[in-house]
This record gives sequence, structure tokens and C-alpha cells, in this order.
Amino acid sequence: MAPHKDTLFRSADMSLTQLYIANEIGREVVSALGELGIMAFRDLNSETSAFQRTFTQEIRRLDNVERQLRYFQQQMEKSNIPMRSLYEFDNNLAAPSASEIDELADRSHALEQRIQSLNDSYETLKKRETELTEWRWVLREAGGFFDRARGQTEEIRQSIEEDDAPLLRDVEQHGQNGEPTGDRSFSVMNIGFVAGVIPRERIAAFERILWRTLRGNLYMNQSEIPEPIINPENNEEINKNVFVIFAHGKEIINKIRKISESLGADIYNVDENSELRRDQIQEVNTRLGDLANVLGNTKRTLDAELTQIGRSLAAWMIIIKKEKAVYQTLNRFSYDQQRKTLIAEAWCPTNSLGLIKSTLQDVNDRAGLSVPTIVNQIKTSKTPPTYVKTNKFTLGFQTIIDAYGTAKYTEVNPGLPTIVTFPFLFAVMFGDFGHGFIMTCAAVAMIYFEKPLSRGKQDELFSMAFFGRYIMLMMGIFSMYTGLIYCDAFSKELALFPSMWEVPDFKANETVEFIRKEGYTYPFGMDWRWHDTENDLLFSNSYKMKLSILLGWAHMTYSLCLSYINARHFKSPIDIFANFIPGMVFFQSIFGYLVFTIIYKWSIDWYAIGKSPPGLLNMLIYMFLQPGTVEEELYPGQAGVQVFLLLAAVVCVPIMLFLKPFYLRWEHNRARAMGYRGIGENTHVSTLDDDDEEPQGMNGNNHRQSMGSDEGGALITQDIGGGDGDEHEEFEFSEVMIHQVIHTIEFCLNCVSHTASYLRLWALSLAHQQLSIVLWSMTLANAFSFTGATGVFAIFFFFVVWFFLTIAVLVVMEGTSAMLHSLRLHWVEAMSKHFIGEGVPFEPFSFETMLEEEMAELK
Repeated sequence: MAPHKDTLFRSADMSLTQLYIANEIGREVVSALGELGIMAFRDLNSETSAFQRTFTQEIRRLDNVERQLRYFQQQMEKSNIPMRSLYEFDNNLAAPSASEIDELADRSHALEQRIQSLNDSYETLKKRETELTEWRWVLREAGGFFDRARGQTEEIRQSIEEDDAPLLRDVEQHGQNGEPTGDRSFSVMNIGFVAGVIPRERIAAFERILWRTLRGNLYMNQSEIPEPIINPENNEEINKNVFVIFAHGKEIINKIRKISESLGADIYNVDENSELRRDQIQEVNTRLGDLANVLGNTKRTLDAELTQIGRSLAAWMIIIKKEKAVYQTLNRFSYDQQRKTLIAEAWCPTNSLGLIKSTLQDVNDRAGLSVPTIVNQIKTSKTPPTYVKTNKFTLGFQTIIDAYGTAKYTEVNPGLPTIVTFPFLFAVMFGDFGHGFIMTCAAVAMIYFEKPLSRGKQDELFSMAFFGRYIMLMMGIFSMYTGLIYCDAFSKELALFPSMWEVPDFKANETVEFIRKEGYTYPFGMDWRWHDTENDLLFSNSYKMKLSILLGWAHMTYSLCLSYINARHFKSPIDIFANFIPGMVFFQSIFGYLVFTIIYKWSIDWYAIGKSPPGLLNMLIYMFLQPGTVEEELYPGQAGVQVFLLLAAVVCVPIMLFLKPFYLRWEHNRARAMGYRGIGENTHVSTLDDDDEEPQGMNGNNHRQSMGSDEGGALITQDIGGGDGDEHEEFEFSEVMIHQVIHTIEFCLNCVSHTASYLRLWALSLAHQQLSIVLWSMTLANAFSFTGATGVFAIFFFFVVWFFLTIAVLVVMEGTSAMLHSLRLHWVEAMSKHFIGEGVPFEPFSFETMLEEEMAELK
């Protein structure tokens, strides 16, 4: 039977295929299949370590090339050199040849050596420039330090106690001998000094450590360098200070040096003679000038090399990534030593087999091989992966479902009804024509500028909104629709049609009752006269609360019907009779009846018949607490109907509890009595059985039937045996019974809690409407009370505030809240009625997916 057409209703029909590929074209075949992106290869060497696989050496070589390309990218980012966008290349998905890969590897190696050489030279020169710059600042500041040190010696001597200043006692002795201390050199006075620079944030700690270590036997001067010093290692700007420390004795000087170096200070040589210092400054300036010329030339050469690399770097990275993925996939294949053939197994959509075979035939033709690539379609008891074909519009909705779980193979896909139900339930909570229009405009803008936005850099929040742009479009359109029903636009009424209510003459501050027009009903949605009335909130509360119950009942009933479709598809009639039918009867007997009473109550003009409308909440409570008792009759014969529905609901509970477990036990015992083996007792046969084995007949597990050749010459065979089936556990009645009890209890309780959960539609709709009213009354409503020039300014100011808060609070925040609540109603309330979710996602080997991931990294 031909496979059905791939739709969003179910996952596509999948086939387990076996490929026999000539070793000479293995790389080309995998590359071509990667371009198609519709085959998920199985690992046939799962017991083999990564180091023992066939193509490990090729992957290591490509890893090294990838490392070199990443190094180029880092250097370009460090130098602020832009990289050419991948979108500018004509055919960025074209697979390169093996010779081109080898040429790229050699070129990358040579470029790495050149870039490393230039970079090392530049960093060495930059480090030397930093040292000379710091030395120049030390030389500039040192003269002032020396002069102050000589001029203040006498002052310091008088201000310090003798037992705490051995450094100055020597200076004092020289002064007592009649020699002028100010003019004598420090070497004569046996005073040494240390000069250097230190980061500014460490100067306080540096002073404290020196003072406590040397017990005050030092004299220190320091000043700030006005310009930040560039760190050549990471190009960071560091603020530093120049310091000169005078001390007595070589041991103390050495200790000062060690303390300085431990705190990250750089020590420089400074001559105390002013003339020699001037010569040093001139020498440093000359060397800095020469160094600047060499640095400029080196930097220009390095930037030119990186700029040239940047023109092709993005394409190189994609090429290497694709080539590496090809060899990683080849490592999943089994190798037949005798036939020099690669054997692969892969899942693929059945409808794509023709495309796969024609692609393989093209590869064979280009290679000039006479031996075709053989494609075997294998029958197996393994559960195939789930593949749902999507496009740009349906991808976002399907992602919502897949985030909760993957549907079982050929199970009804909840993503199809979600396209309508998700934005509609959102719109019920977000119903406002104006806010929906803003959201629609934002979605249309993202769709219109789709290509430039997808190629630009996006932050996390915007990327989420851009990915769900079609979801936003549907939510905005549905919100405009529900806004028309609610007659709301930025909390103000929409007078689309004449009202069905007439306002009589009244005086100021007087409460009046509107008069209903005879024979006229407002044609669409709520009448706009309800706005700004005293009982508006009372009316809308009652209406929206009952509406949320109706929508919840419809949504859950629809979802419960999908379980019937699943049971029929998987040929499980016991699930229909033991779960679906009693579950549906239980649900409709209680909450279906509640929906009936809501609609019936709406359809009766109670005041025309002289009765007050009965309360439905009390009716539902007394239906369980006092069966057969009706205090306020809704319709004739109500008590008997309620008793019958209650008995039907009660009877369904034991049916759901016991029917399926006892039926499965009876079926299992009957199969045992007839001599059938258990499901898990069948023989395990690999799909890689040797072709030379003798067939075991039509009933054997290893028989293969030849199906002839296809148009491309590839031989197609079909494995009639069971294949490598999954092992199943023996039937356990206790486990089945426990599972069914849990299912029944959850279903019965969830019918109550889930129906109540849909009241969030009413609550959030009310909150959104009231927030919109409050925002209007606190901003623009106040602005209209001003007159003259003040009024113009007030209207403009309050309009800006109103518009900003409308976007930020009512559209973004309230929209996000409503979206999350709608998501919960689908995941929990609806999908729990039918969703099995035991599937494995289909993850094909695809260059396109790989390209999208690489583009996201390169942005």
C-alpha cells in the first residue's frame, strides 16, 4: 500500500533503510545525503570507542583545522576586524572536493604560522613600548621626588622620634659634622632608593605593607600617571602610579624590591643625577619613536592578513564543519572487509525514498562507478522516530508541542489544532482591538523584514519573538476579532452599529435605566452601550465566566475525541470501550450537562415569563449532594434527568477501572492456552545478518525477497522477517491494574480541576480590561481636563506616557502572561486527554540545520 501524503495531522511514514556503499565514494554519498537532510543514520559501531573507529585520523586533522580557524576568528575580534557575512557567498551549501579540503588544511597551517609570528612580534613590541612609556613617566616624576627628598630631610628629621627613624639618624650625623645634607648625594649618605610603577588600586595596600614590614624606616613619594597604561596582553586600560622609595641599607632596599614585585609593580632604573636623567629621557623618547614606526608597520601587516582571511573565514568554517560531520557520520557505518563496502542503516521518510535513490544514482554517475549503491528497505519491529513536516508558518506551533513532548509515531499530532486553538484562547484573554492591532503590526513588520532581521544580530528576547512571528500574527488577528466581540479598543467602546439600548432624558448625576428597542438586536458582539455603565462589570463577569466554561468544554471534548482516533489507528478497541466511551459519558454527564444548562438559561427570557433565573452553581452542587432535589427548576423533568446523568457517571467509573485490565489478562491467558509465545520471546535477529546464510523459508526471520531494480539501477530488497525488534516485558496484571487505577483517578479528578482551570480565560480577560481602563483614566483622561497651551502640552506628555505603558505593560507583559496561560491550557488541560508522547524525535543528518547553527554562532 502506498504511503499516505505527509501532513501535519500525523508524523510521516518512516522506513528503516540499509545502504551498501562502495568505499571509494563513501564520502561523496554522505555529503550528498547531508545536502538532502532527510536521513537519520544509526550508529552500527556503538560498542567501538571513538579512538578505534575508521575515520578517527581524518576527524583529528579537521579538528586541528577548525582550531586554526577559531584562532583566526579570535584574532580578528581582538583587532576589531569584521568578518564577511556568510550570506554574501553565492552557494554556501556546495560540498567541496577532497583536494579542496587538503588545500584548505595546508593554507590554514601556513596562515596560522604567519599570524602567530606577526602577533608574537606585535605583542613583544607592544610590551616593550609599555615598558618604555612607564620608564619615561618614572624618569619625569623622579626629579621632583629627589628634590623634595633632599629639601625635606631636615623637616623629617625634626618630626620623627629617634628610635623610629634610624634612616635619618645617619643623615643627622652628617649634618652635625658641618656638611650640608641637602647637596650631598644619597650614595654618600648610604641611602638607596627603588623607583617604579604600580596599579593605582594597589597603592594603599602597598604603603601599608611597606610601613608595617619596615617599621617606618623609609621615605616614599608617589604620584598618579594622568594617562592610562594599555596592557598588551588583553588591551585593557590600567591606571598606574609612579613611586620612589628611599631607604637605608641594601637589605632593606632588596626587601622593598621583593614586596614591590609581589604586588605587581614594575621596577625601573633611574639615575639620581639630573643631567644623566635628562639623557635617559632623551634616549627613551628616541627608542619610543623608533618603536612606534615598527609597531605601526607590524600592525598594518597583521591587519591586512586578517582582513584577507576575514573575506573567506566564514565559508571555511562551514566547509570544515560539514567535512567533519561527514566523517563523523561515516564512523557510524559498518565496514565489510571482504566486499570493501560500507554498510549503513538510517531512518528516512518513505515518500523520500525516490529522491534518495536518484541522488545516490547521480553520485555514482559522477564517480563513474559501475557498481550501484544498493538500498534495502527493512521491515522491523522497532518504533520509528517521529517526523512532522513543517514550514515557516507551522514551525512555531509545532515547536510549542515538541517543547512538551514528542508525539508517538503516527499518533495524532496536537500541533495541527494548536494553529487555531492556541491563538484563539490567547485572544479570549487578550481581547482588545487596539492591542491586537499593535501586535499584528509588529508581527507583520518582522515577517516583511524577515531576511535582514534573520541575518542581523539578535538578543535573546527578540530572537524568541522573531522565531514566533507567525504565532504573534495569529494571536494579533484573533485578538482583534475578540476585541470586536468585546467591543473594546484601548478600553473604549467601538460603535460599529446602532445600539439596541436607548438612553432616556436624565439630569446630571442621576442614575437611569436604558430602554430596550423592540425588535432589534445588536448584530455582532456586545453592545457598546454597556461601556461606562454601573452594571458593566457585573454583566461582563457573568458573560465571560460562562463563556470560559463553554470554551473549556469544547476544547477538552475535542481533545478527548482525538484519543478515539488514536485508538482506532493503533487498532486498540479495548481503549475505545474501556477508556474513551466511559470517559466521554462521564465528562458529558456532568460538564456537558452544565454547558447545556448555561445555553438553555441564556435562551429563555426569564422576566418575560415572570420567573427569576436559577443559579447554576447551586444546581450543580445539589446534583451531587442531594440527587433528585431541585430547588429552582430550570426546565420540566430536571430532577429525573440529573439522577440519570449522575448514575451514568457513577457507572462509568468501575468500567474505566476494571474493564481494560481484566480484558488484557483474559486475552493473555487465551493466547497462552493456544500455544502462542509472548511478545518478548521472539528471536532477536540483526539487520546486518550475513547474506550468505541459507534462507529459512517464508516463515523464517532472515528471509529476504528481491524486488528487482529501480530505475537508477539500485537493487531494492525487503526483509520479511521481524528484524531487530524491541524486547518487551512479560505481561503483569498488577502493573496494568495499577496503571489503570491511576489513569481513572486522574481522569475523574481532572475533569473537575481542568474545567475550573479554564476560568483563567475569564480572570485574565477581566484583568486586561480593567488594567486598560485604569491606564486610560490615569493618563489621557486627565490630560483632556486641561485647556489652552497647557492642555496641548499635557495631551502630548500623557499620550507618550500612555503609549509607552500600553506597549510595555498591556501588550508585552499582559501578552506574555496570556500566552503562558494559553500554553498551559494546551499542555495540561487538552493534551492530557489524548497525548501519548512516547515518541523519539527525528534528527536527520542535515547540512542546512548545521548551517543555521553555525550562523547563529557567527552573529
